[in-house]
Amino acid sequence: MTKELMSHEILLKERSFGIPRESDFEYVQTSVPGPKKDQFLVRNIWMSVDPYMRGRMRETKSYIPPFHLNMPLEGACVGQVVETKNNKFNIWDYVLSNFGWREYWVTGEDSAIIRIDPNMAPPRSYLGIMGSTGLTAYIGLKDS
Repeated sequence: MTKELMSHEILLKERSFGIPRESDFEYVQTSVPGPKKDQFLVRNIWMSVDPYMRGRMRETKSYIPPFHLNMPLEGACVGQVVETKNNKFNIWDYVLSNFGWREYWVTGEDSAIIRIDPNMAPPRSYLGIMGSTGLTAYIGLKDS
């Protein structure tokens, strides 16, 4: 891939009070530059929608900061590396990140990206039983 790629993102436009409305969000098209030295380009395949995200739509004190207005929603996602200039990630590697509700994104090695092994479990399971949701459930069962 040598030219800029077009991607889609879902932005939070307004803080939700009560039940979120479609007008609280905006579906936009944006360009994604190709990766530079030590960066890689990922195409999201699965994105998580979790209960904690509802709290992030409000601007209240919490254990996790609220979403920023006019920015893509953050959340767990599994994607595949489609272009790389980073020696730690190969094309077609599956990765787990928090770059959420967007089609494509570029990042470098300093980001919190976890390579996942599709032979251990289906990649989408890293958004459930193999991910933070599964870990939370496990700790809840073991610590209660």
